[in-house]
Amino acid sequence: MAPPDLSHLLATYGYFAVLVAIAIESMGIPFPGETTLLLASVYAGTTHRLSLPWVIVAASAGAILGDNIGFWAGREGGYRLARRYGSRVGLDERRLKLGQYLFRKHGAKVVFFGRFVAVLRAWAAFLAGTNRMAWRPFLIYNALGGIVWSTLVTCGAYFFGDRMHHLMRRLGPWFFVLGVAASIASYLFIRRHEQRLLAEAERGG
Repeated sequence: MAPPDLSHLLATYGYFAVLVAIAIESMGIPFPGETTLLLASVYAGTTHRLSLPWVIVAASAGAILGDNIGFWAGREGGYRLARRYGSRVGLDERRLKLGQYLFRKHGAKVVFFGRFVAVLRAWAAFLAGTNRMAWRPFLIYNALGGIVWSTLVTCGAYFFGDRMHHLMRRLGPWFFVLGVAASIASYLFIRRHEQRLLAEAERGG
């Protein structure tokens, strides 16, 4: 969806467009949620037809709502698929238990900081649900991440206008690269220490 289309949606639906766009992205569906938030913030700063605090509220609500739907989809659907077909890609019962153990130990960090990384922003909630992370800590850290992310992005774009938009477009690929690098590093660490981590998971951590 091109920026002119998003601008039309913002002019027509205002805060609701922000909420829905971010909620869709947070469910794991490809959609320009962050771009919509940036444009809404610039729109608020240049036209004053939208209020900065209400843009933050709409963005935070969309992030929390979408992530909770993604979490539910992972918990109800992703986990069953992993149990049923995971063995075909090497996800046996012990590795599924390892994933649950790692999310129990580190899920809060993944959920909070995942909001700031493009790929994780869309998939962290689904992965948390698939790995059976407890809902209450998920909700707390998801809400904190959503509110902090929404506030930083909205205020940056509101006060710095198109410069913030261009900066985010330039930094976007780097955030993506960092996210991929962190994922690879985590994978290599888990592979290297898999037996120890599996033993810890079997003992219940």
